[in-house]
Formats: sequence, structure tokens, C-alpha cells
Amino acid sequence: MAIPSKYVRENMELFAPFMKPEQVIVNVAKGLERGTLLRLSQVIRQCIPQCAVCTLVGPSHAEEVGRGIPTACVVSGDNMSTAKMIQSEFISHTFRIYTNSDEIGMEIGAALKNVIALAAGANDGLGYGDNTKAALMTRGLAEIARLGVKMGGNPLTFNGLSGMGDLIVTCTSMHSRNRRAGILLGQGKSLSEALQEVHMVVEGVNTAKAAYDLSKKYNVAMPITETINKVLFEGSSVHDAVLELMSRDGKEEIYY
Repeated sequence: MAIPSKYVRENMELFAPFMKPEQVIVNVAKGLERGTLLRLSQVIRQCIPQCAVCTLVGPSHAEEVGRGIPTACVVSGDNMSTAKMIQSEFISHTFRIYTNSDEIGMEIGAALKNVIALAAGANDGLGYGDNTKAALMTRGLAEIARLGVKMGGNPLTFNGLSGMGDLIVTCTSMHSRNRRAGILLGQGKSLSEALQEVHMVVEGVNTAKAAYDLSKKYNVAMPITETINKVLFEGSSVHDAVLELMSRDGKEEIYY
């Protein structure tokens, strides 16, 4: 199941009558459902309760997987026996699969890294350097972990492939649509102009609003996510957004 997040529910409702009991659905989409704020595995289970659902995520640009470039991902699911079955079916000498019982943490990490990748791209579009991007990625990961733990995830998951790994690849690669959209925003283009130029789904835009809503629901401080929302939906300039983040009161470094 590799459908953009905002189309998951309608497609799963269409597929539901054709799914056999205990059919395994492997979700590789990364995002959250706007409005309900559900993780995609939860949406699929609501629509097709007779099926077993697994989540397969990690730093895995399809352009490289398809060329046989060594890649590692992680899978979780309804139970670990199903996850291990998927691990056995998918693993190869170029595609290594790990298992993890923390589906919540995996999905939150995989979804929210797209939001931070928008900021990392904006950093590049502004012409800022490695220092700024390293700060964004590190503090962005802290935000993701903070929310994920509050939602029931394991803090260690965010150091793994679906957290740090996926964040690194999405913030640094030109394969990343989220980073490319962020670059255009940093260059002064509007959101609509950036999305038109990328000409593909940019999941971070949809996820940014859902992540902000989750931060309010769970009372979690997520300043980078909040600032990105101001840029995307309230007309704030990227330069002012950086200034706002850098001008916050001094704090102790907390990892989640």
C-alpha cells in the first residue's frame, strides 16, 4: 500500500470488499490523516478490520531501491510473527529488513521527518550552511521523539532507521520531494509555486498541520513544527521563521 496519505481512507474503503480475512497489507506510505490525526495503520485497520496490517518504513528512496543499491528498512505489525513473515519475504542481499514491535514510534518518526525535511530544504534555499541544517535535524528529531513518546512510542525507536535514518536521508537527498519543496520556499517561492514545481505529492505539507494539531492535543512543545506551519499556512517568511527560532529563550538541551 503505497498511496499518498490523504487518499488512504478512500482507497482502503474501495479495496475492503475484495480483501480476504487475514490478508496481510504492507503499508509503505508515510504520513498522518488530517482531521482524525490517525496513523495510517490505524486508518487501514478501521477500513479493513479483517486484514493484518504491517508497516514497512526506513531510509529508502525508491530510485535507489529499484537500482539494487543496499538499503535497510524496519517492519512492525499487528503481531511480531506477521512482521517476521514480512521480514523473511522482503529481505534480500540488497534490501535488509529489521523488525521492531514499536509501530507507534516507527510511524510517527517516518511521518514527521517529512516536516523537518521541509525546514532542511528551506535552509538550503536560504543559502545557509551545515551548522544550521545539523541544528534543525537534531532538534527536529527531539521534537519528533517528544511527541512519539507522549503517544506511546519507545524513545529508542527514534534513534533507529525509522527515526534518525529516515530523517537523515530525507533532509539531505535531492530525491526527497520534501527537501526540494523546502528549497523552493527558502528561495522565496509561495507554497503553491513550490508544489507546482515539484509536481509530486509533498507529504510534509499535509503532515505539518496534523503534527501541529497533535502537539496541541498532547501538550508537547514542537517549535520547529509550529514555525513551519506559520510559513506554510500563515504567510510567514522563511527568514523570519529562522529568526524566531533562534531568538527563543535559552533552554537545557533535552533529547525528547
